[in-house]
Amino acid sequence: MAASFLKLVSALFGWVYTFCWSLSFYPQPILNFRRRSTSGTTIDFPSINTIGFLAYFTYTTAFLYSPEIRQQYAQRNHGHVATVQFNDFAFAGHALVISTITLSQFFLPIWGFEKRGRRDPGARISRGIMGVIVGSFVGVATVAIIVIARHDEDARTGWAWIDVMYATSYVKLFITLVKYMPQVLINYRNRSTKGWSIAQILLDFVGGVLSVLQLAIDSYEEGDWSGITGNPVKLALGNVSIFFDIIFIIQHYCLYNKPKDKELEEREEDALLSDSMSEQRTM
Repeated sequence: MAASFLKLVSALFGWVYTFCWSLSFYPQPILNFRRRSTSGTTIDFPSINTIGFLAYFTYTTAFLYSPEIRQQYAQRNHGHVATVQFNDFAFAGHALVISTITLSQFFLPIWGFEKRGRRDPGARISRGIMGVIVGSFVGVATVAIIVIARHDEDARTGWAWIDVMYATSYVKLFITLVKYMPQVLINYRNRSTKGWSIAQILLDFVGGVLSVLQLAIDSYEEGDWSGITGNPVKLALGNVSIFFDIIFIIQHYCLYNKPKDKELEEREEDALLSDSMSEQRTM
């Protein structure tokens, strides 16, 4: 009875977090479209977000649908099943699509946005973020080459394809740690959060809390807390998101909350949430 209840709670938390995190991707591109501009935001965020969710989508796909990866996970974790759920896979795929669309708003002329100067803060991918992107591909490729070259027979103690998937998850883990910093700095330099949607942050915060709770429930139900360390990307994705969401909330509501902008921001948030809900109902 208790096990069935926990499964129900886990599924509920999983799909609610998926809904909140998925919904959180819409306010920013909608705000950009309504303003016909990406000013106030940095291209670093959608650029690295796209790479990160490409990695996360690859990771969740492998752990859900690859018999080889699932077998290797069981061999290393006392026969237990990976804690990756279908809602993780669905979220990753959806996030990859919307992140790509948001990134396209910075350079595709079909959007008809105002052009930003090359010296405009956030208009070009920074060297640091470009280094992270290149380093991510090099890191995963290096692990894949090691696996191919060694061809170890025992996946429990040797190099195996599951290590390539773990390397892919560490890409997402690292990107989650650094992707928010450029926007935090842009807000600090501008002394404003104008152009940066707070609606996406509030939804992201709720999604992060529920994601971590689902992971904990699933590990408890399996009777194996290694399910948490065995799914490091989900654990980091939730906790790091919560940490930076709190920073953005403080910036928006405490540090840079100018009275003259309050009415405009409230109108933007109401309109964005309304548009986002309409978008979800049509999906």
